[in-house]
Amino acid sequence: MTMFCTRWVFPLIFFFMALSSFSQENLTSYWQPQTAINYDVTKTYSHNFSVAKRSYLIDQGDYGFNVRQIDVVHFSNLKVADNKSVALGIQYRFRDIFEDSSNELRLTQQYNYTKRPFVIRYGHRLRSEQRITRNLTTHRFRYRFALDFPLKGEELNMGEPYFVGSFENLLSVAKANSPEFDLRLSGQIGWQLKKGLKVQAGLEYRMEDFASDFPQNVVFLLTNIQLSL
Repeated sequence: MTMFCTRWVFPLIFFFMALSSFSQENLTSYWQPQTAINYDVTKTYSHNFSVAKRSYLIDQGDYGFNVRQIDVVHFSNLKVADNKSVALGIQYRFRDIFEDSSNELRLTQQYNYTKRPFVIRYGHRLRSEQRITRNLTTHRFRYRFALDFPLKGEELNMGEPYFVGSFENLLSVAKANSPEFDLRLSGQIGWQLKKGLKVQAGLEYRMEDFASDFPQNVVFLLTNIQLSL
């Protein structure tokens, strides 16, 4: 199992790295570190708080390290079964202080379903979002398929690595605008450092507005710290 996972994971990571060879005319790259805290109120109800910062690495062919935005997010999660949950989220995106663009308020409704038939856990997530800015409200509908599994043995033990991967489709609609279709593909390697503490790092590729004549390629360098209380 471990050898199979390793053979499968590393080609995926190298595939993401190869995206940097794209023409920089339609390539944007970011570094996005994130810190998240999960807090269980009861056995079925929990909160999630996170803060993420997004900085340019490549912007229209120019290399730099300019901050684009900061996101502050809260989710309330309710388990409706052992492997099913619903959630409501609210997010505020600070962007005006970094560049000439509108701040954003985002409301999210979510349904999540997971299944672990063997070592690999699969997850299906449905989301609807309302992205509210000063001049426009955009409705977005998202489906994500995700999987995760330990890279050593059949169970994740303290100090051992694991893999998380996902594929997501998005549809955005807004008044007087054409519908926009996006695609996202990500892979991260994580470590269970101690009980309740995980760190992850990886890459995400986004093809934005891929049905248009000029789709945009976006690559993220992701780093995450997750603390469960």
